[in-house]
Amino acid sequence: MSEVELSPRARGWLKYLWRKATTPDDWSESGEPHPWWDRYSTPPMTNFPRFDLSESSYALAMMADVTPAWREVYTRILDDLVARHTTFWAAVDWLSQFGHDPKRAQYPEAWKGTLVPAHLWGNYDAPGWTANGVDPWGLQKDPIGADGNLFFRGFFNLVLSTYAYVSGDDKWNKPFQVAGVESSRHEWSHPCIAEFLATQWAKRPEGPHCENTKIWPYCLSAAGLGLKLFDRIHGTDHHQVWEPWTEHAKKHYMVLSDDGRLESMALYYDPIVGHAHMAGPAGGLAPSFYILPQDRALAERLYRAGIEALGWRDRDRDIQVGDPRMPSLVLTLARELGDTEVENRLRELAEQRFEPRSFGDEGSEFGYWFGLGEDYPRGQLSGLMICADVGEPGAWSRVFEQPQLAKFDQPTVTGVDFPRLGIAAARNDLERAVLEVRSYAAEPAARGAETRFRVVKLADPAAVEVRLGGDLYPRWRALGEESIEIETTVDDHAFEITTGVRGLVASGAAAVRGRSSQRARGGGALARSGAPSAATIQAANRMVKSGGLCPCCS
Repeated sequence: MSEVELSPRARGWLKYLWRKATTPDDWSESGEPHPWWDRYSTPPMTNFPRFDLSESSYALAMMADVTPAWREVYTRILDDLVARHTTFWAAVDWLSQFGHDPKRAQYPEAWKGTLVPAHLWGNYDAPGWTANGVDPWGLQKDPIGADGNLFFRGFFNLVLSTYAYVSGDDKWNKPFQVAGVESSRHEWSHPCIAEFLATQWAKRPEGPHCENTKIWPYCLSAAGLGLKLFDRIHGTDHHQVWEPWTEHAKKHYMVLSDDGRLESMALYYDPIVGHAHMAGPAGGLAPSFYILPQDRALAERLYRAGIEALGWRDRDRDIQVGDPRMPSLVLTLARELGDTEVENRLRELAEQRFEPRSFGDEGSEFGYWFGLGEDYPRGQLSGLMICADVGEPGAWSRVFEQPQLAKFDQPTVTGVDFPRLGIAAARNDLERAVLEVRSYAAEPAARGAETRFRVVKLADPAAVEVRLGGDLYPRWRALGEESIEIETTVDDHAFEITTGVRGLVASGAAAVRGRSSQRARGGGALARSGAPSAATIQAANRMVKSGGLCPCCS
């Protein structure tokens, strides 16, 4: 059986994230998110709960690549993350921060020059203040369709693309409502959001604004990554905006030496006042997390410059940590790039100072607590840290560069009694026509209890053979033409199920059932039979290139 499986930390984080996502709370105008949703980290930029939604999603995509034949739990969690992203509290800054910040003359002195331009001190909005309503855009009620607020729709599209990649389901390709200013509601679908983002970006090669009126390389890098994954799944070409933007960024948002080394990178650029707020060579580290799967050479250049400037490879220098976000991002970067020296130093730092610990029922949940003395682990920071605990090195990049799309047509485990029973490994060995499944007791108190799960999309249940620990296992039955049910107990078990499915391969949109680029309005779903036609894809691409909008955006 394959040795790749979910690590104990990944399992513990998954169980906590399940509890967190599936526990109802109220993100509406009249409610408030549960306090375990992280709206506290990295103020004043990301201390909003939607960043917990996006940063909790990344590890789920990676987990789905570890267990491609078992994804139902990740799908349910992601569905709940997406649903919360349509609410008032997801866009609370855009829906409540109108005009210029009335407190901008009272900002902490530490922000002067670091976050706010020194020459505009007292007369300039800090990062994090969206300033809905200021010139040149005016008040805009729709947080997705706005001229600004790129970071809202960019990260949302990344979460939506992650849902589609994990689930293979077209639920969010159908029209849904997004909360707007003054309790307004605005109709969108995932294809419409992706197309609007790409169309707007094509018209503004410098990049759309996040807060009015700041352009952020960090947020645009995440937005580009969401478009890349969308294209991989749907067979579209929205990511074509990425390369022209990176060329613009190299000229206008980066200061490069004569030999091409990064000397400084803009935290943001404000085209209205003509100011690029430079952050030194370490300013490229955070965007590199999102740039890496899109442009490995550029990401590595930014990474090397940042690590050298910070001295994180030098064991004679302590790693200085203010906000844990940076080392949390860079740990996965170091692992992806094979920089074991920096990876090992950051892992040592995390073990000593980021307070990794188990909690919950019999210690079955896990998170990084960062010594904050809070009731719950920080969702944004833990969500980033756990990425380095999932799969093998390169797992983050492979989601986007080598997406596993054939999984949607292969034998799949379903009906698992999570969170009592967990699945640490589930993968089809297509050479042997065997589905490998390794279970564990996700709820230790339930160990030994009777349970069952199903395997669907089998070629011929009558030809199935089930083995447990290498021995024939009789406790199973056929349920129909392509599925079986296996009786077992909540425990550590290693099953091998002979499936009769050999060498099934697929690529691009053709692997995903129900993936058509045809837009639907008024409740119409994407077609469920086969991939988008070449004509449909070409039409969608022409629409983007010509600046046209899909029906639900027009």
